[in-house]
Amino acid sequence: MSVASISCFGQLTIPARYLITGRAYVLIAWIWFLTPQDLPDPLQVIGGCCLPSSVFIDDWDVYSFHINSTVTSRYATTVITSRVANRMDESKEIEFHVRIPKNAFISKFQMFIDGQVYDGVVKAKEQAQQQYTEAVSRGESAGLVSSVGRTLEEFKTSVTVAAHKKVTFELTYEELMKRTHGKYELQIHARPMQPVRDFKVDVYIHEEAGINFIDVKGGLSTKALANAITKTHVNKQAWVYFYPTVDQQTMCDNCGEQGMNGDLVIVYDVNRNNGLGDIKKFAGFFVHHFAPSNLPRISKNVVFVIDKSGSMQGRKIEQTRIALIHILNDLAEDDHFGLITFDGNIFPWKLELVQSNSKNVESAKNFARNIQAGGYTDINQALLQGANMLNTHDREGSASILILLTDGQPTKGVTNLGKIQSNVREAVAGKFPVYCLGFGFDVDFEFLKKMSLQNNGVARRIYVDSDADLQLKGFYEEVATPLLTDVTMIYVGGTNLTQTNFSQYYNGSEIVVAGQITDNDTETFTPQVVAISVMFDLRYLSAVILRLVFSDPNGIRVWAYLTVKQLLDKELQLSGPEKEQVKKEALSLSLKYSFVTPLTSMVVTKPLGETIHVLHKPKESEAPQRGKPPGRQSISRHRGTSTRHRSDNVGEQHKQRQCKTSSIHHDVFF
Repeated sequence: MSVASISCFGQLTIPARYLITGRAYVLIAWIWFLTPQDLPDPLQVIGGCCLPSSVFIDDWDVYSFHINSTVTSRYATTVITSRVANRMDESKEIEFHVRIPKNAFISKFQMFIDGQVYDGVVKAKEQAQQQYTEAVSRGESAGLVSSVGRTLEEFKTSVTVAAHKKVTFELTYEELMKRTHGKYELQIHARPMQPVRDFKVDVYIHEEAGINFIDVKGGLSTKALANAITKTHVNKQAWVYFYPTVDQQTMCDNCGEQGMNGDLVIVYDVNRNNGLGDIKKFAGFFVHHFAPSNLPRISKNVVFVIDKSGSMQGRKIEQTRIALIHILNDLAEDDHFGLITFDGNIFPWKLELVQSNSKNVESAKNFARNIQAGGYTDINQALLQGANMLNTHDREGSASILILLTDGQPTKGVTNLGKIQSNVREAVAGKFPVYCLGFGFDVDFEFLKKMSLQNNGVARRIYVDSDADLQLKGFYEEVATPLLTDVTMIYVGGTNLTQTNFSQYYNGSEIVVAGQITDNDTETFTPQVVAISVMFDLRYLSAVILRLVFSDPNGIRVWAYLTVKQLLDKELQLSGPEKEQVKKEALSLSLKYSFVTPLTSMVVTKPLGETIHVLHKPKESEAPQRGKPPGRQSISRHRGTSTRHRSDNVGEQHKQRQCKTSSIHHDVFF
């Protein structure tokens, strides 16, 4: 017999047939009453029955959660502030958990507890690791924090909060937004896992060049939350406010009783002039954004080198075929292309590049449809043949590109990674960029990244997911339309410059250079851009620089951010004393500007006797870490954060959450 068993200071068992709608029965039951001292906390008593505390009031309360993001000249500074109260009569360990964009550097973290401020301290990674090791050797509790995902990284720490006390967590991170596909995107991740009464996201954008458009996208911009978003745009400024009510936080596409789960993405672009771009200065530093859009496209020569070894079997090779067919369809008729697949052997579709007319494209698509996975992996020979095809097809006025897609490591031919990099660098000889796409986490991503950087390209991870084909196509679209080649940024009267030479400039992207103005003398500071366009050399020269200079309070930090990023890339390519010197420079800047980078860590300071936490910034080469199961923990996640609360005695807490005679059961079927 199916029954409904309800815990009411005892146990009341009701046959299911008596619960059918439209029938009324009088039931007599024996109930064991408890004294008030026996009442479990935090269970509440309603009508003589014990109900779970989640129905009424939690033992903790995320009573305020704010995200405040300020964007000036594409440089975003975001502050996440979470306020939590411990409602229990005993102390609780509260975990703060936030996800931030991969390209961002954490620059500040504070906890406010009972009138005291606890600051996170950025230290050299080795020094922080030593502090962690010493704590472990003393028998103290310690934890290393590091994790990486597709577009976000995780930061988490915890602190014990006394009974009926509050804690405020405040995290600051900074990022220079990258322009792709003709727009900038500010991603704000929100996974509250609990509706929050005072929940606000405020975004302010100021662009001296003027804001061309602004939009709000992402999973949290759905119809259910449309009226929670306010967007205002006036010339050079824009404001976005996201103030969902408690009810709305449970009503969106990915919402429920545990609140929201998703992203809010602010999309915008700035007005473009047809010349040098815009330059901003502050305290002797400058930042130059260069993105001309009125140029004719340059026809390209592109060779796709596709891994079809045994590890690509199944969904990977299927998605590669789909993406490749889409990409072939998008080739312009004046483009020339080649296609090579490889396992332990090399299989070129044609021995030389051909024009992308309809006949050749259709033939290449048929070749792509029949790609089958199997065999070993000879990356070296495949790349050398691709480079040779481009070298023997050097069309004047065109731009050449070599794109590699692989999911594994070399297992045939030359397998020494350093030797492969050396061979490719010699074959390419700086004449065109090499882009490496690493499919999944079996690849040696650092090997691919170094090889790309050595050849003026970039490496990108393709995640094994249902949208892998869209990831592949999306990357290709970023490099599909070259507008300039051999771009050189010249700054007479400038010093300590970030990267100034770029092999190609693509439509929808942007070149950013920062540096110092010698003696802060803008009268003698003259920027120039020299590049090759279609069939002729192109030169942008600003003789009247003062008309293009605007004050930018973030100028110094943009310079530091870019310099650290580029020094880290340079360090990867070097060895010996040169490598150590570049590493030293990057570390010095990271410490000076309190950036958590791969060379630094943040030691989270806490009240005496608390667990030591050390925050490391993970590398892209690291596989995502799987979180440990939370066990018996109350969990609260809020706008980009999660807050877990553990009792000092988990077993005891579990007992307290039950009525002494029985738990609540639901075995009723209608």
